Amino acid sequence: MRDFRCKSCGQRLSFENSLCLHCESPLGFSLAERNILVLDDDARAVVDDVSVGRCANFTVAQCNWLTDDDAPDGLCESCRLTRTRPSDDDTDALAAYGEAETAKRRLVFELTELGLPIVSRLSEPESGLAFDLLSSRLEPVVTGHADGVITLDLAEGDDVHREQMRVELAEPYRTVLGHFRHEIGHYYQSVLIDDERRKGFTELFGDPDADYQAALDKHYSQGAPEGWWDEYVSSYATMHPAEDFAETFAHYLHIRDTLDTAAAFAFAPAGSTLDSDLSGDIGFDQIIEWWLPLTWSLNQINRSMGLPDLYPFILAGPVLEKIRYVHSLVG
Repeated sequence: MRDFRCKSCGQRLSFENSLCLHCESPLGFSLAERNILVLDDDARAVVDDVSVGRCANFTVAQCNWLTDDDAPDGLCESCRLTRTRPSDDDTDALAAYGEAETAKRRLVFELTELGLPIVSRLSEPESGLAFDLLSSRLEPVVTGHADGVITLDLAEGDDVHREQMRVELAEPYRTVLGHFRHEIGHYYQSVLIDDERRKGFTELFGDPDADYQAALDKHYSQGAPEGWWDEYVSSYATMHPAEDFAETFAHYLHIRDTLDTAAAFAFAPAGSTLDSDLSGDIGFDQIIEWWLPLTWSLNQINRSMGLPDLYPFILAGPVLEKIRYVHSLVG
């Protein structure tokens, strides 16, 4: 994530800011310019000679993105990907919905920075990308992906629920953004793995057409195999080739965005940003050369604060080769 500054007074801003806390200028994020703009008295700005204003979800989802007047339902590029959300009278779910949309905007921004295709359900009704952000308060909701639709149980935004699930499933890391990055991995498997790339996928991850339900039943009845960390980035990745790819894809997004943020604040070289040319094997080797010492130092900083490791994962050789494969798809 970039280091944003208020164009009116120079105050540092976070990606989520809709108001400068120093000069009180109204702010809005432009995906086209990939920057936070100062708005006029009518809460508008001009981007590429087009007048833009706040997303229609400015209040209900705390969305600080800008969009033009012709956008469907007045929604920004991120919010219009959401197909289903809680009703306006479900105030508890709406709060969680706003937090989920905040995480989704980070996801969409990173995907855009990486140049990955984002084709919405509006353009491709059968396979386009869409999000169903649902509350499990009244009925069961299963977080997952199916034919381009990513479903998230908004209970994942609740710290107590999420921590309980993390402990029960013996996961070292569980966040809403992490869920989105995992599920978008499933989407990009369907988008990026064509017949030409299938062989490489199978050699690294296994048969993507293997019986998923059988693999699921086996995983939850027997658990991950002993020594799984020598070949997989997480225990969940051992369940099925599709889950291995999704977990690996999520970690690639973790790595690139964290390096980008570190570079913005001079914790990593300037060349490690998302818009840098890091294509090919040479680029990947450089990414890992930066990543491993960064995570070591960040983990030690967390321990100094009495907190768990920021990045509690082991990237064994076979895992790095899988991440290298994802890098080749993105690059």
